[in-house]
Amino acid sequence: MTLRGIRGATTARENTREAILDATRELLDALVQANNLCAVDIASIYFTVTPDLDAAFPAAAARSLGWNDVALLDVQAPRVTNDVPRCVRVLIHWNTDRAGQEIRHVYLHGARGLRPDRASG
Repeated sequence: MTLRGIRGATTARENTREAILDATRELLDALVQANNLCAVDIASIYFTVTPDLDAAFPAAAARSLGWNDVALLDVQAPRVTNDVPRCVRVLIHWNTDRAGQEIRHVYLHGARGLRPDRASG
């Protein structure tokens, strides 16, 4: 198996625990569906949030999905002028036999503009 990265991003409707966790769960569910992910094959997940999201850690959404044996890390992204507001980004480190071009990255809602070539939903 090879370690591959899966990228994704979405936006939360507001800076509340519920909105951040809902948006993150939706993104993770979309990535699972797009790539047929199993938690046992995930080495780690790195989440970032824009500075305007401080009501919850996105990793809590992964824990709520039962991903208790996956290494998770939350960090705040740097403040960048004109960045997408209320944005949650994710990088999943995935052990897989799939080729890089078979990986499906997912960008939802207000984050679709980050990668219009890979936008979903």
